[in-house]
Amino acid sequence: MKTQVGIIGAGPAGLMLAQTLRGYGIDCVILEQRSEEYVLSRIRAGVLEHPTVEFLHEMGAGERLAKEGMPHEGIDLLFRGEKRRIDFPSLTGGKKVTVYGQQEVVKDLILLKKEFDGQILFEAEDVAIHGAESDTPSLSFTHEGQTKTLACDFIAGCDGFHGAGRKSIPEQKLRLFEKVYPFAWLGVLAEAAPAQDELIYSRHEDGFALFSMRSPEVTRLYLQCDPDENLEEWPDSRVWDELHKRLEAKDGFRVNEGTIIRKDVTPMRSFVCETMRHGRLFLAGDAAHIVPPTGAKGLNLAAGDVKLLSEGLADFYKSGSTAKLDGYEALALKRIWAAQRFSWFMTSLLHKFPDGAAFDHEIQFADLDFYTGTETGRRNVAENYVGLPFGWSGGV
Repeated sequence: MKTQVGIIGAGPAGLMLAQTLRGYGIDCVILEQRSEEYVLSRIRAGVLEHPTVEFLHEMGAGERLAKEGMPHEGIDLLFRGEKRRIDFPSLTGGKKVTVYGQQEVVKDLILLKKEFDGQILFEAEDVAIHGAESDTPSLSFTHEGQTKTLACDFIAGCDGFHGAGRKSIPEQKLRLFEKVYPFAWLGVLAEAAPAQDELIYSRHEDGFALFSMRSPEVTRLYLQCDPDENLEEWPDSRVWDELHKRLEAKDGFRVNEGTIIRKDVTPMRSFVCETMRHGRLFLAGDAAHIVPPTGAKGLNLAAGDVKLLSEGLADFYKSGSTAKLDGYEALALKRIWAAQRFSWFMTSLLHKFPDGAAFDHEIQFADLDFYTGTETGRRNVAENYVGLPFGWSGGV
């Protein structure tokens, strides 16, 4: 087997890259370890930044998004019982975000890939990278009981935090940064109509809470909890009691209850692998970075990586120039670290830290007053939340 770009992973990064490359007339094959059913069932956050929505439309994956996505023009920050709204359009020149589940993005992209060429090999196991530092890299893997080889010009490691992409880079060449937070999120998916149209981030004395949604019929809710939380100790009644308490607001807001159809615990971590290129292997998405979900940046960072990487590959095949590929890592990291800073900021602002002193708590409330009570503060939150431009280089 031979292709121009071998992509490892059929998550958002790999699928967006494949669809974008198709627009440039570049051939690619995706190798995915899991089954198609598993990939389509993965539930992930679904807040899409303004640049991500535009990018999905550009690549031809925006038809259902336009019909079913839920545009949001702001968020509420709730503390001391008071909801304070950050209005995005008035602070960002009309930009907003769209709530559209990540699994829906994946579904749209898989259908497009199948429609045009079908080159997604699900249940491709034991993927290994060979010759990344040469001009003739390849991928070996097992599929349908047979060992196969895929020859490529380039390899894109879009296979997540635990994938083969980053693991194949020599340890001495890896530049890694990590911060593990002393709490997690207990997330629930409930068959209940959302009680309001926009997200609420709550800083409560008993811990953080988030009100969100997946559709007009399904509410997504989160509670700060311990990283080793035992879900058996969280019956539905306790979940609803905590949500009502932590999301209580003076305006009378109250979460709508319904049948809880899913519970999970999400650990909180910030991670960056600055080595996003090794020869002809390039990393994109969660293979290179993980953010705590407080800033709603995961899928959006993957989209930014893909935009830059696809432009570099297109330039190579059009002119033979490697300039954009050579600059991919440095430019991508500018936006990655900006998103890491915002995600760390939102996490630090809204969570109760186990070792936090009374002084630290009051600083949080002073920050909340500033970032909701001044135009400068609100604009800072809004511009970061709706998304810095793809290719942002740190300048104005």
